[in-house]
Amino acid sequence: MIALDALVRLCPPPADPPPPVDWSRAERTLGTALPTDYKRLVDTYGAGIFDETIWLLAPSSAYDDCDLHTQTTERHDILDSLWEFEDKPPGLQEPGAKVLPWAFEEGTGAFLYWLARPDQHPDNWTVLYNEGRGPLWEHHDMGSLPFLLAVLTRTAETEYFGHLYEALDPAEHRFTTAREALGEPGQ
Repeated sequence: MIALDALVRLCPPPADPPPPVDWSRAERTLGTALPTDYKRLVDTYGAGIFDETIWLLAPSSAYDDCDLHTQTTERHDILDSLWEFEDKPPGLQEPGAKVLPWAFEEGTGAFLYWLARPDQHPDNWTVLYNEGRGPLWEHHDMGSLPFLLAVLTRTAETEYFGHLYEALDPAEHRFTTAREALGEPGQ
């Protein structure tokens, strides 16, 4: 997988591998298969934060804020309430279309979702960015791993990561595990 190799060269994964994910169980719990690139991303990095900005969610994380299942449930409830008074973005107006979170932006309330359309294979899901504290959604016609790589290399065409582009050192990227960033679970 070329994008993962490029990301690993750009931003080295943790020295200690993340705990293994039972992908069959994770997908059963969510009620859907997940994209292959995301599974490889989580298998390589685990839950944590890229460049102190983009938090990667992982199934069965010891931290609720980083747990894919917990965030999927929370985001579903929040968005159901939101759709009562706000229009869904165009991609979600298709019957059966849904979003599933895979990452969020530190300190902003913004989430990165997959746009999952009916009868579409998860490897073909694309990215939706929601600003979190407003009604704006931005669609990116790529999967989670290529999008993450594009943001870190400043090549993503996005209105929302402009502030990050100014702060990012294009030569130095860092991934911090959830444990390193948040301490031991339960503390």
